[in-house]
Amino acid sequence: MLLDGRPETIFALYAFLLAGVLAWTLVPLTEKLAWRIGAIDHPRERSLHVVPTPKLGGLAILVGVLVAGALFLPTVAQTRAILGGAAAIAALGVLDDVFELGAAPKLAGQVLAASIPVFNGVRLAGFTLPFFGAVDPSTVDLFELPLFNQQVDLGHLLTIVGIVAVINVINFIDGVDGLAAGVCVISATTLAAIALSLDRNSAAVLAACTAGGALGFLRHGFPPASSFMGDTGSNLLGYLLATVALQGALKTNAVVALFFPLLVLAVPILDTGFVVAKRVKYRTPIYRADRWHFHHRMANIGFSQRKTLAYMYAWTAMMAGLALALRFVPYSDDHGNFDAFWTIVLLACFALVLAASFYLVVTLEILKLRRSWLRRLAGVPAGDGIGPEEVDEGVVRELETGSFEVVDPRTGEYAAVDAETGEFEAVPGPE
Repeated sequence: MLLDGRPETIFALYAFLLAGVLAWTLVPLTEKLAWRIGAIDHPRERSLHVVPTPKLGGLAILVGVLVAGALFLPTVAQTRAILGGAAAIAALGVLDDVFELGAAPKLAGQVLAASIPVFNGVRLAGFTLPFFGAVDPSTVDLFELPLFNQQVDLGHLLTIVGIVAVINVINFIDGVDGLAAGVCVISATTLAAIALSLDRNSAAVLAACTAGGALGFLRHGFPPASSFMGDTGSNLLGYLLATVALQGALKTNAVVALFFPLLVLAVPILDTGFVVAKRVKYRTPIYRADRWHFHHRMANIGFSQRKTLAYMYAWTAMMAGLALALRFVPYSDDHGNFDAFWTIVLLACFALVLAASFYLVVTLEILKLRRSWLRRLAGVPAGDGIGPEEVDEGVVRELETGSFEVVDPRTGEYAAVDAETGEFEAVPGPE
């Protein structure tokens, strides 16, 4: 039962299990629907899969979330708005999966879907920043929406922008079988634990629905995947994670609350930031697909999909673990007094995560490229004029231009790939 309109803690477990079972059971039905209406992802130059794959698996996640949410969340306006927005963003994803919408209509649809919960009370009303104190963007009025007879303030605007940003962050990493779903399972589970600790049980139940639905789909989406969740699923999961963060971690005056969702979602945020920076640098449209994502770079140096998942899952789990450490390690009494032992423990957690991130961002991106060049050098006859300086120049050229000589994951042959177009061209490999 609900306690004063608040779900019991055990409801989070029930919601997780129900959403997971429903998603797991319903994915085969979404596959049949996808084949019938033509929502099929055919292999392309930048794709990492080799056979046509149905891509409406996100509908199974949606059903799991809606049913579990209807049963275990309080029947209030905010719940109806959140679940209604979930249905709206999933519907947009279905249209995109079937008709491949352009960037403008997709963005407009995301804004409209995000507005449903925002104008029903799910918004960034206030938070606390270190050294700055309490921040309340809702006190800054911007304009009035006559259609809804509602005043729009800075809190509304920032919340809509934040929800749309998280939607696209999750959408951007959905490029390897099971990557986005697995990252969302880890992220949602972590946010559920944090929300429960902050006595935000409704947010915890919603997070549990999200984690369960994503995990249920993952049974079919793990490589080799029989189904993709498509934009239907990635848009939905991004939307749900954003609303969970708003209802849970951000809806408190805890000083570090703002950093919980940032840490939990750090891996997809870093991936998106890296890709957007590259596109801006080379003056290509931000919405244009390319092979600059972390998972594409891992494929470029010969990683299998499962090895890529192992690295990305581990990185996400470490970030989530740091968020949990910030919440549960008793390093401070909240009055400026720090416990020496637990502070050292927390700093050790920071150091471990920083080292792992450095390894993945720097070693994986640069040193492995240099190692690839050195392998090529080993097969070049002496006197051909290729030495250490040429190796370094080649690495710099590949990083600057986004063009790499790699192993084509579809054929296993040595090839050159352009990061912007994703096109492969056979080249002589090392002997």
